Amino acid sequence: MTDSKEQKIVVYTELKETDQNLILHGLKLAAIFKKELCLLYNYHPKQKKQRDELKEKLQKYAAIVKQEMPEQKVSTLLTSESQTELPDLLAIDYEAIMIVLNSLNFKRYSTALAETSIPFLFVHPESKITDYNHLVQPIDLRKEISDSSLWCSYFGRFYGAQIVTIAARDKTQEAKNKVYKNTALTRKLYKKFKITHKCFKGSKSSLRNVFEALELALASDCNLLVILGSSSITPLDLLVGLPERKIINHAGKLPVMVINPRKDNYILCD
Repeated sequence: MTDSKEQKIVVYTELKETDQNLILHGLKLAAIFKKELCLLYNYHPKQKKQRDELKEKLQKYAAIVKQEMPEQKVSTLLTSESQTELPDLLAIDYEAIMIVLNSLNFKRYSTALAETSIPFLFVHPESKITDYNHLVQPIDLRKEISDSSLWCSYFGRFYGAQIVTIAARDKTQEAKNKVYKNTALTRKLYKKFKITHKCFKGSKSSLRNVFEALELALASDCNLLVILGSSSITPLDLLVGLPERKIINHAGKLPVMVINPRKDNYILCD
């Protein structure tokens, strides 16, 4: 059981070989933000009889981390929670500030993503990216852009990351005003903390802005795309798939951080 009093970077393991790269990314993030690393496995009720075996596997993971990085705080957490309840459990009871997950299994985690109040970082298990110092951030008309800007600023403040923003180009004056306001506030935040940043005006509306940001990220040396998730989920989304799923699929081995705009986000403690 993990100590619940210290903020944590949680790696959502699957107890497979693919966990190795996820843990490496988790370690990198834990080092950047000087947080504890927590290795999580959320087992299905049908696996209850295997609980001791699952716990042992997690502890072996933790032992390897401690052997390689003795200074890094690491803990394990074995749970059996529904995907709707797990995010709040991690955030409230265990002080999780970010969860690292396998991007190839987005569908499995989509329910939890809709309920989370902390960012989900989707990482391809074969991604060779080990840095988070060049971020791309789309800016649309939603007021929750402030949440993605805040997280980008954390990478700038604690790791010296450079940030490139691409603002939506909407048609109505109301939408234009909202995008302009979000862009101005984001720029003000980055200037406050002396974060190196560039702001570009995109060619797509707020509905397609995130896809333009992905194109920019893939065409550059970006190593992290930071986006807002869906503000609302319609029956059509459930049928054809959420936009963030499409983004993650097309991102390939580029890590994508998704921030849920439908929940108040927990903040990182300095």
